[in-house]
Amino acid sequence: MDTARRCPRRHRETGSGPCLMTGSAAAPAPAAPLPHVPRDIRLFWWAGTCDALGSQTSGLVLPLLLLTLGRTPAEVGALAGTSAAATLLLGPLAAVPADRGARKQLMVGSALFSAAAMAGVTVAVAAGPVPLAVLIAAVLVERCATSCYEAAALGTVALVCPPVEHRRVLSRLQAGERGALVLGPALGGLLFHAERWLPFLADALSYAVAAGCVCAMRSPLTPHREQRPLADTVHRGRRALAAEAGAGLALIRREPFLRLALLWISAVNALLVALYYTTVFALQDHGRGAAPLGLVLALAGAAGLAGALVAPRIAGRRSAGRVLVTVSWLMVPPAAALAVARDAWHFGLLFGLLCLLTPAATVALQAQIIQVIPPGLQARTGTVLATVSGAAAAVAPALAGLSADRAGAAATLMGCAALLAVLALHTTCVAPSRTRCAASESV
Repeated sequence: MDTARRCPRRHRETGSGPCLMTGSAAAPAPAAPLPHVPRDIRLFWWAGTCDALGSQTSGLVLPLLLLTLGRTPAEVGALAGTSAAATLLLGPLAAVPADRGARKQLMVGSALFSAAAMAGVTVAVAAGPVPLAVLIAAVLVERCATSCYEAAALGTVALVCPPVEHRRVLSRLQAGERGALVLGPALGGLLFHAERWLPFLADALSYAVAAGCVCAMRSPLTPHREQRPLADTVHRGRRALAAEAGAGLALIRREPFLRLALLWISAVNALLVALYYTTVFALQDHGRGAAPLGLVLALAGAAGLAGALVAPRIAGRRSAGRVLVTVSWLMVPPAAALAVARDAWHFGLLFGLLCLLTPAATVALQAQIIQVIPPGLQARTGTVLATVSGAAAAVAPALAGLSADRAGAAATLMGCAALLAVLALHTTCVAPSRTRCAASESV
């Protein structure tokens, strides 16, 4: 009864738009004519996959390049931290013009800026010793532009494909990203061994391909006129810009299902990262070298790719709440078994099982999220979800290392399993009612 009373609630986007009622808002419709949808989806898949492959290719070798140039690990870490901070700051701001109709222009322009930055790194590395200031400037430009691209891309699926295709398209996009995660580091290592500048050239070309694919999409990637904020509510000034940038956070605070999604995604991301780093510590304690760690990564990557490919069949036959509860409980046993594993094969298989399970829940959640969020808030709300979950994953290695130092790797792994059990219990209690309410609002 409580769910029935809460579902019809009216939501208002404070300070940046008209009255929004997610219960009466139509589900996001494809912005392009139906014959264009398959072609646009393929182009968007190629853009995202090429972008991810290029980033993984150069991301592995950039720290190696800095170290070979005589830079200290502290300088390498400072550069990585600075670029991550720039990403967190620019994402929410870039989401505002994307939601207001400049999505395609922002994606194409950001990809071209990233391509130019990586091309500059390529020329500098090929010319000889690279000044640190040049690398810092180029990396910051590339990361800032990439954060703008990612923020604008978050609302693309809702505007291109019909709701019945969301789960299939999301799973294909996730499979492309996971495939790039597996192939990118290996490709980067091979290219770096041949010539130091080749990985950065490959990254620059990947951004150029992504810009061309997005530009070739026939859909304008803009919400329908009636789904945009009212023109007379657009004000200038820092306070108005902050209100617009925070509209996604305000929607998450009002919508129970989005709060559940934020908690689940952030917790699972952080715990998986903690389990991975603790697995590394456990392998080191058992006297294992780099080869076993590579085995764990290979098995995990292959399992994640397989899970992304079968996710539509699993998520399409069950409600989002049921998939979420089932996956949450299934993750607990392999996480607990990691505490007693000793061989690299055991670690790889158990961690691979975790990576196999998560895509089904992720796809089910993302498909429901797309239908709950109004079209004019897709980028801003998605940016908040991505930023919070990314921040949770960023602090997980430090916490895992501190726990492993004080309590040991086995105790840390059991602690992560216990937290997954708590999350599963909470999900069991709240997910069915919140997903039913969200589904009724998005129909």
